[in-house]
Amino acid sequence: MEKQNRAMVTEFILKGITDRPELQAPLFGLLLVIYLISAVGNLGIIILTNTDSGLQTPMYFFFFLRHLVVTDLAYSTPVGPKMLGNFVAEQNTIPYHLCAVQLTSFLLFITCELFILSAMSYDHYVAICNLLLYTVIMSQRVFWALVAIPYVYSIFMCLIVTLKIFILSFCGYNTIKHFFCDCIPLISLLCSNTHEVELIIRFFATFDLISSLLVILVSHLLILIDILRMNSVESRRKAFSTCGSHLTVVTVFYGTLIFMYVQPKSSHSFDTDRVSSIFYTLIIPMLNPLIYSLMNKDEKMP
Repeated sequence: MEKQNRAMVTEFILKGITDRPELQAPLFGLLLVIYLISAVGNLGIIILTNTDSGLQTPMYFFFFLRHLVVTDLAYSTPVGPKMLGNFVAEQNTIPYHLCAVQLTSFLLFITCELFILSAMSYDHYVAICNLLLYTVIMSQRVFWALVAIPYVYSIFMCLIVTLKIFILSFCGYNTIKHFFCDCIPLISLLCSNTHEVELIIRFFATFDLISSLLVILVSHLLILIDILRMNSVESRRKAFSTCGSHLTVVTVFYGTLIFMYVQPKSSHSFDTDRVSSIFYTLIIPMLNPLIYSLMNKDEKMP
């Protein structure tokens, strides 16, 4: 195939979720319901944590939770509505520059969520293991650093990856074997040498997953040790309840991302990648508010 300059590619064709016409209507209805539940649930937590005076405690858990659901909305919204629109469109296309914007926003907020989850784990550790020193250790300066650093780093990372991909030349074939603009499907369309950009993506994916997951594992290991030392059964129950919802979210989220981005390139297939992508772009943002609401009594609506 003859190479074409990247400026000749004005739009991309999204392969979508399925080619089978009989599945289009059921999938559209199912995914529409999932996205609406996700949007309502996450917006509900944002409103609840801002208006319910019972949640305005010295602890920063609900502030972290608010940022978590914001990132859920921020990376699912660029993907969800466009994907749903493609079910009813004659041709699933996305303009060249909007594809770059979609990739940037997705990478920015999904990376930010990784480190907000790790910050929440550290907050749990301090609240359970060092409660008397909580306000000293988790000062406002520390809190805002734990919130701001993930955003700054994520902006830096997503701009590098997006620019590295979109300054390279695309071939004439512009069909993305996915339902949104993600790194791996876009790289397969490049005519240029992709070794460098693949290394960059693999480095960031591995670093982000391992570093944030390490904080989570160490924090919860220390929490577990402290819980086992507690004499009160009620204190143990409350501690396990607090950590249970967070660990559930972490397990589902990290498990899906590790399967998607850290597996060998030869193991990738269109079917497995789109199933994984549906899970972390739509289902996980729906599950997060449900998990935290059901497993933490303080977060339930009065």
